[in-house]
Amino acid sequence: MVLLPSEIATVLVEALPYIRQFAGKSVVVKLGGAAIDRESDLALAQDVLLLRSVGVRCVLVHGGGPQVDTMLRRVGKEPEFKDGLRVTDEETLEIVRMVLVGKINRDLVSTINSQAGDEPVAVGVSGEDAGLLTVTPADEALGFVGNVTGVRAELIHRLLDDGLTPVISTVGANGDGQPYNVNADEAARAIAVAMQAEKIVYLTAVPGLLEDPKDETTLIERLTSAELRDRIAHESVGKGMIPKLKACADAVDQGVNFAHIIDGRVH
Repeated sequence: MVLLPSEIATVLVEALPYIRQFAGKSVVVKLGGAAIDRESDLALAQDVLLLRSVGVRCVLVHGGGPQVDTMLRRVGKEPEFKDGLRVTDEETLEIVRMVLVGKINRDLVSTINSQAGDEPVAVGVSGEDAGLLTVTPADEALGFVGNVTGVRAELIHRLLDDGLTPVISTVGANGDGQPYNVNADEAARAIAVAMQAEKIVYLTAVPGLLEDPKDETTLIERLTSAELRDRIAHESVGKGMIPKLKACADAVDQGVNFAHIIDGRVH
């Protein structure tokens, strides 16, 4: 989708208050695998380029759970989960790296750059690259699943300073270089906190946090981090939302000013 000059002017006028607030500040956008498709990627590319044009320092962090599931089943392996996290043996880890780093990341970078004209701006980065995401094992029962213990935020800022848009796939490594699968919601939170980002946005395949998960008209528009934690503790939300809610609450409590969960399917 290419906007006409008159359409761009209208968008910029409507977005002026937002531009004034966030120009020069960092925004981390986490794109869930369920919200990744060709049409959504094109719309996201336009949004990223528009934000970049008005001075917002945008970082994309992506998952790819459904795509990994598809590839696992294609090779005759059934996906396995424990407490919402993917059990990752050596074969699964190889597929995770192939799908996230070799497929989804490449496709997102290509789509953004295809919309950028003569000056490609997106650069694909894995959490393994230059020790961007340092991890430790999360739980022996999960296999090669890691918790983020360090983020080289200066590398991300350096890319942004050079006018580039980092697109980060969530595979990290320990001190010995062993790769680990990392929950993308948690990785985005760690990156936003390390960067001292102004905002973190989770793009999902649902409208947002619903009072009744079966009724999309019950959208909850605003909560404090304490209210989020209360809902998590009382299990008053769907299990699939818990990692995102916890990541939002942790991000805000650790210095990120705003956290949002929004529908990535809305163009």
